[in-house]
Amino acid sequence: MRGTLILVAATIALAGRPVARDADSGRPIVTPQRVPGGGIQPRVAIDDRGTVHLIYFRGEPSHGDIFYIRSTDGGGTFSDPMRVNSAAGSAIATGSVRGAQIAVGGTGRVHVAWNGSRSSGPGSTPMFYTRLNDPGTAFEPERNIMRGEYNLDGGGTVAADRSGHVYIVWHANAPGERDEGKRRVWIARSADDGRSFDRERSVFDEPTGACGCCGLGAFADRRGGVYVLFRSAFEVTNRDMYLLASRDLGEHFSGIRIDRWNAGVCMMSTQAFAEGSSGLFTAWETEGQVYVGRIDPRTGTVSNVVAAPGSNRSRKHPALAVNARGDVLLAWTEGTAWNKGGSAAWQAFDAAGRTNSEPGHADGVPVWGLVSAYARPDGGFAVVY
Repeated sequence: MRGTLILVAATIALAGRPVARDADSGRPIVTPQRVPGGGIQPRVAIDDRGTVHLIYFRGEPSHGDIFYIRSTDGGGTFSDPMRVNSAAGSAIATGSVRGAQIAVGGTGRVHVAWNGSRSSGPGSTPMFYTRLNDPGTAFEPERNIMRGEYNLDGGGTVAADRSGHVYIVWHANAPGERDEGKRRVWIARSADDGRSFDRERSVFDEPTGACGCCGLGAFADRRGGVYVLFRSAFEVTNRDMYLLASRDLGEHFSGIRIDRWNAGVCMMSTQAFAEGSSGLFTAWETEGQVYVGRIDPRTGTVSNVVAAPGSNRSRKHPALAVNARGDVLLAWTEGTAWNKGGSAAWQAFDAAGRTNSEPGHADGVPVWGLVSAYARPDGGFAVVY
């Protein structure tokens, strides 16, 4: 369905100045942009043609809606908003960890998954999925992909590859299990571009548990590898980061611990992935700091881990982007907390992990807000909040 999206052309411009690369130093310029219409929790995906696909939340935090816009000029202008969820008020923003996630497959089809709100209906919170229809004119009615588990809390996610495989991933308890330490990571797979999904199954046998009110991340790389990054809850205080990797389209996963955090609380964290010419990267939070590391697709290990510069220890919710030259942008929030907004911050690194621009900062991240990032065709970056 590449190139079949039919949206009314518009000149919605996200607030920000034009982006360019510093002509003297070659350093990427980063532009902050606000989500249009007072929206929050932006999530961005770029397809193979360079189209920017962006979703965001708007409405009451406990029962709002998801909207989709796209840009074919590198983020200069965007289309009119299209509502993603067919049932009004079926999305949730409270906590910043349960919102919608986006992925774009090889044909350019947009896939969206999110934790349903309590207004979605009686019973356990649903794990919703939808995709853009074949003509590209609307999103299909959302479907609850979670069939056998309960106690969905921290946000699930979606990943898609170039060959029509779509993965919905979340953590929840199996029937009869209640503790965080018994939570498991589940995956439902599609081999037909999201038309149908097989029944979900647990993907990791180690008794790590999963941090109940933490989101998890998933990503499908250009080689067909599938990755999941989540926070454990083993014996209550082991809130460590685990990276799961599959090299057979999500059939089997291996897992390693990539960072430790000893804390007896739920830190409501999220994580990020990005891929580009310089490699595959992931980012996470530990003890109020955010980190980015390079994933080796052959081994599923993480190396060249770099922390965001500076001494601030209120950093959360990292985002990543990689430009055509291989520069990596790490963005995050500062000062955000329960029912409290904050600011956006960012730092660009070269392919070797060295900082190659001045750190950036922008006030005004709303309550329950997040940041997202994407690379511009001119080599610069945009940070959306």
